[in-house]
Amino acid sequence: MGLKQAVKSLDAFPRAEEHLLQKTRSGALVSVVGLVIMATLFFHELTYYLSTYTVHQMAVDMKRGDTLPIHINMTFPSLPCDVLSVDAIDLSGKHEVDLDTNIWKIGLDRHGHVIGSEYVSDLVEKEHEGHKHDHHGDGDSKHHTHGFDQDAETFVKKVKQSLSNGEGCQVYGFLDVQRVAGNFHISVHGLNIFVAQMIFEGATHVNVSHIIHDLSFGPTYPGIHNPLDGTVRILHQTSGIFKYYIKIVPTEYRYLSKQVLPTNQFSVTEYLTPMTEFDRSWPAVYFLYDLSPITVTIKEERRSFLHFITRLCAVLGGTFALTGMLDRWMFRFLEALTKPSPRSVLR
Repeated sequence: MGLKQAVKSLDAFPRAEEHLLQKTRSGALVSVVGLVIMATLFFHELTYYLSTYTVHQMAVDMKRGDTLPIHINMTFPSLPCDVLSVDAIDLSGKHEVDLDTNIWKIGLDRHGHVIGSEYVSDLVEKEHEGHKHDHHGDGDSKHHTHGFDQDAETFVKKVKQSLSNGEGCQVYGFLDVQRVAGNFHISVHGLNIFVAQMIFEGATHVNVSHIIHDLSFGPTYPGIHNPLDGTVRILHQTSGIFKYYIKIVPTEYRYLSKQVLPTNQFSVTEYLTPMTEFDRSWPAVYFLYDLSPITVTIKEERRSFLHFITRLCAVLGGTFALTGMLDRWMFRFLEALTKPSPRSVLR
């Protein structure tokens, strides 16, 4: 008997006799409220446990020889597709004009509706084929002003008609450039200078208003923010040169499945240089980029099961203790209100 009594003395949850237990309406109300609170907290903790969080780590970028992908999706509401070209240049000395690989253009009317589509490689190809001129030729009946032939004049008339109709152009696609600092720009630089003068009658009349729907340097991952997405720059009084200075940060995103997604984040600063009649340059939209020597690794992680159990015990136990205290307080308060006063007992 001594051993049994010793074991019973270790019971941390002594129970009262059944006939000593009193159930009340206030206790039932507190119990229901406590159960609702505990169920809510349980599902909250379960959601918190099943969700993932990210850990950021930084290290020196050791990549060499890779290319940098650039995704572009822009609209120029005031310039037809025939005059736009995409050029790229980098510090390695590589200079590409009128990029034609994986770049497309879509013609738009003044209301933004599609009127046609073709590769950007055709942007000034007609001009390059038909706008060949000879400054020294005089008396040749096949050449007209500035040495342009009939095809060139037809091209100029077509572009002027497009401008008068308010046509625009959407340029989209992607580039693979060297992993060094450089720039790419969208402009009318692909046009022959004399053709450009005949069309626009001066650089100040080239309206490079634009809308950047998407500009990124690699695939997207959960939580990424591309600061230029949705940028709208509309010029009304004058034209100018837009310059976006971009700092690219190489990034790796590691999923819970151990899959690694190489991509890039970036920050940007923009400037606008208004054009004057004396400027020799032509309006354009420049994207000047440079790469950071630091790479960021973002890893998805999930909380441990022991962490989940610890938090669950804490919130459920705390709620149970709190509702127990609340029940005792309510019982004593109601008992004090309903207890008859000594004066009424004497009567």
